[in-house]
Amino acid sequence: MSLDILIMQLFNGLSLFTILLLMSLGLAIVFGLMGVINMAHGELMTLGAYATYMTAKFFAAYVPSLMDFYLLPAIVVAFAVTYIVGYLLERGFVRFFYKRPLDTLLATWGLSLILQQGYRSIFGAQEVSVPLATWLSGAWEPTKGIQIPLNRIFIVGLTILVAIGVYLLLYKTRAGLRARAVTQNRAMSSAVGINTDKVDATTFALGAGLAGIAGSVFTMIGSTNPGTGQAYIIDSFITVVFGGVASLLGTVASGFIIAQTQTTLEFLMSGSMAKVSILLFVIVVLYFRPSGLFSSKVRS
Repeated sequence: MSLDILIMQLFNGLSLFTILLLMSLGLAIVFGLMGVINMAHGELMTLGAYATYMTAKFFAAYVPSLMDFYLLPAIVVAFAVTYIVGYLLERGFVRFFYKRPLDTLLATWGLSLILQQGYRSIFGAQEVSVPLATWLSGAWEPTKGIQIPLNRIFIVGLTILVAIGVYLLLYKTRAGLRARAVTQNRAMSSAVGINTDKVDATTFALGAGLAGIAGSVFTMIGSTNPGTGQAYIIDSFITVVFGGVASLLGTVASGFIIAQTQTTLEFLMSGSMAKVSILLFVIVVLYFRPSGLFSSKVRS
């Protein structure tokens, strides 16, 4: 029985890790490239959730026979909508605050409040939810006493595919090479002909798109309201800083450590005490390693 509980706890931690990773990957890319502390990142996640909700309503109204498959195009729609909004936000708002970190923090925090109010005006303050496809209902029972929800298995698989896609994009394409070059040395990258403004816009948009996927995934395990993104934004920032800014490997590792630790502590104590314990743990680690667990090596 104790082994069954351990396996279930490990999978619960893995489920939390997937959403945390999708949120944190976008933050790590944006924070690492431009040094932008985007406090509105959670609202981009919420936008992805609402885009999924609207896609579900469209399928229910016009093609109800395909409702079992609405989630797949909904994920694409959530990514596309948040990518476009992220691109427009960077071009029309965020780029004016570069090299002013405190101003950026305050400006994006104000933007998050505006977006939350916009969601309340459009969708209302009440929570909304989407129907779960029949093929994602139920649970896989590998042994008696262990039940693993199918929707969470799907989320884990999707997160793995997204993480692999981000890795291939950043490390196996010319666009990724340009983004990494700008991250390491913006002035030199501009000198050799890289359009750093374009790299900034597309990278910020990519981070927003990943938040949109996180929001779409979130609708499978919870209902959405205008403040949904706020529940994950702090944990996402902690994950990015703990792992090391601009280190995707660090983001993945720290996300896994934090998610597994949090679910384990929540099982042993209250949720608030678990949060406090994790925060103290992160503070102690950052005291000894201020640049994070997997900080990039640079010339001093």
